[in-house]
Amino acid sequence: MKKRNPQLPEVNFSDDYNIRHLHLGSEWIQGSMYLEDAIGLVHEYVQRMMAWLLFVEPDSVKDRHAMQLGLGAGSLTKFCAKELRLKTTAIELNPQVLLTCRSHFKLPADSPTMRVVLADAAQEILNPKWWGTVDALQVDLYDREAAAPVLDSLPFYNHCRRLLTPEGCMTVNLFGRASSFERSVEKMSAAFGKDAIWAFKPTREGNTVVLAQHTPTRPKRDVLMARAAVIEARWGLPATKWVRVFKPMLS
Repeated sequence: MKKRNPQLPEVNFSDDYNIRHLHLGSEWIQGSMYLEDAIGLVHEYVQRMMAWLLFVEPDSVKDRHAMQLGLGAGSLTKFCAKELRLKTTAIELNPQVLLTCRSHFKLPADSPTMRVVLADAAQEILNPKWWGTVDALQVDLYDREAAAPVLDSLPFYNHCRRLLTPEGCMTVNLFGRASSFERSVEKMSAAFGKDAIWAFKPTREGNTVVLAQHTPTRPKRDVLMARAAVIEARWGLPATKWVRVFKPMLS
């Protein structure tokens, strides 16, 4: 038998009534799926990772490209590909995560519009073929203990910005007992500019989603509310609530 990579944790899952959770060899939840709705987004912070929708015209969404750094339980990848129907690419390091998502979390096989790349995200985003191609970059990279983001440096955020189209946005999940919201935002601000950073209030579970725009804009509240109404009607996301708990860091 081949020797297992000691750096990659065991992947398993647990069922809690109507929800299935993905774990990386620990009790920490790395992603979840409704057993009767494989595409629905279970967690509030995962829904908020879709806040980039507030910054683009809803009719343009289908022509855009979303990329996830970290597959998790495949929630964002499935939602972008199947619900929003836009080109979707996920970068995942652990092949067992991909196998588990396919076998137990209803992640479809690769297709012309949805693809999972097995690679180290820190290395893959250096590939020039991705530069300037991503409209929605969703970063959710945690190890088995979920103590802090795995990639959270100024060079990393510089590379992330290089992936984005001029209208592109990056959303990042900040969570963990060893993480620092202030330090992370400082690095994102250095990479994107202080006026490009927006943040949600923390969820009850302690997740804070931060959004960084490639090109800073300040849409009026009535524009955001109008887009939020369309997002709710088309895709069932609680976007009107987002507008109430989401603001630029420099306001």
